[in-house]
Amino acid sequence: MEIYDYQTSGGKNVIVDYIDGLSKAEQLEIYDIRDEIRESGLDAFEKLNTRQLRGKLWEIKASQTRIMYVIIDSEGVAFLHICKKQKGKAEKQEIDKAIKRAKREGLM
Repeated sequence: MEIYDYQTSGGKNVIVDYIDGLSKAEQLEIYDIRDEIRESGLDAFEKLNTRQLRGKLWEIKASQTRIMYVIIDSEGVAFLHICKKQKGKAEKQEIDKAIKRAKREGLM
């Protein structure tokens, strides 16, 4: 399965930039998740700690990091936003940012 990271209009990959700023242990955990998705496709999501946020928008929980994504089809997934968990649930502004990006990309 192909992973499409959200990029700004200037071409900045906000997902990878965020991951690279994490501790080595957190980076390893997230890159392992990405590898599992690439290798196992949709089956990987059954093994991961995921939760539906709104409509097509879901999140992957990796320690204190949340990756918000939309499954495009059986061949692709779009990682739209990544952030640290601040409270018990993903904060509304973080979810809104992911939804705005999904709409901009025509995914929602």
